[in-house]
Amino acid sequence: MDRLRHEQAIAAIDLANGDDPNTLTWAGHERPKELLHAELMTAWVRRLDPDASEAQLLAARAHHLRRWSLPRDDYPEGRAGYLRWRKDLNRRHVDETGAILAGLGYHDDEIARVGELIAKTGRLADPQVQTHEDALCLVFLQTQFTALADRLGDDKTVEVLQRTLVKMGPRARSEALDLALSRRERMLVERALG
Repeated sequence: MDRLRHEQAIAAIDLANGDDPNTLTWAGHERPKELLHAELMTAWVRRLDPDASEAQLLAARAHHLRRWSLPRDDYPEGRAGYLRWRKDLNRRHVDETGAILAGLGYHDDEIARVGELIAKTGRLADPQVQTHEDALCLVFLQTQFTALADRLGDDKTVEVLQRTLVKMGPRARSEALDLALSRRERMLVERALG
């Protein structure tokens, strides 16, 4: 890994995500949402796979690159609209990340691998993609769980958690139970697992 080039790529991705008008409060500080998510994703990938490749780290950092620029409200309500939005978002994340990496001299095969990880291509057969999915799910639980449960109510939240937890590997499910969850959140996770 060319450390300088890697640091330049991370800085460019962070700069793009730093423009997020949406914020989250984390550890007492208000942060741009996608910048925080990128940092948490990177931390989880490193924790779940201490030997993570450069492609894994770049994909973790760029997984939701400028996500706010394609609002969910631009798509029809319902599952079909949601799935179309997610597909379009995914393509945009891959393309915009590829443009950043190409501008820094990454080779086509390196860019393609980062794109595969962002797109979660071959999750069941590729341990690096599974690590990416696991990290995504853990970041979701850390940052969006409470708001989701408040919005959807307990029963619907359990359904969402079941769909989330089934995508996670055993280690990530164990990590999920070790998160600093409220009593209600822990109960919902245990219901989803049970």
